[in-house]
Amino acid sequence: MEEALKRIAELMELSARTAPKAGGRDFIVTKVVAGEDLKRLGAEMKKYGDDTKKKNFDRDGRNVADSGALLLIGLKAAKDVGLNCGACGNARCVDLAAAHAGPEFAGPSCAWRYVDLGIALASAAKTAGMLNADNRVMYRVGVLAKKLGMIDADVVAGIPLSATGKSIYFDR
Repeated sequence: MEEALKRIAELMELSARTAPKAGGRDFIVTKVVAGEDLKRLGAEMKKYGDDTKKKNFDRDGRNVADSGALLLIGLKAAKDVGLNCGACGNARCVDLAAAHAGPEFAGPSCAWRYVDLGIALASAAKTAGMLNADNRVMYRVGVLAKKLGMIDADVVAGIPLSATGKSIYFDR
């Protein structure tokens, strides 16, 4: 089953890559995680939650460790779209502050680039669903994947995959 889930994650990666992006510029990065790396990621999520006392890292870490594969999707060095729309909180794109490291992610980024990330995540989750793989978009997995150097991105989320009689991502 793990090989099938890994193939599904690769097809999800294709969906994320080809998802529409603002202005036709692509700042999405992806990586499939499986096997021992997946188990290590789950264990580190639990440890991070214990160390920081942040809620639900342990729960999501157990889910990740129990998954068969996972797709990471992030934004890397995303340039603004140049619309001067104000969605980021600034009147002009040139006023968007330079990226800086936060406690979990780097930011800020153009609001439309976060929309790009959301569309890529949704496209990937749609592909998983079409292939009958249980999945759930998780922010917490991105925190540890970034900290562990599993993906080079400023902001990351992950979509773990499972194939059991009942989804492990609900009724947790």
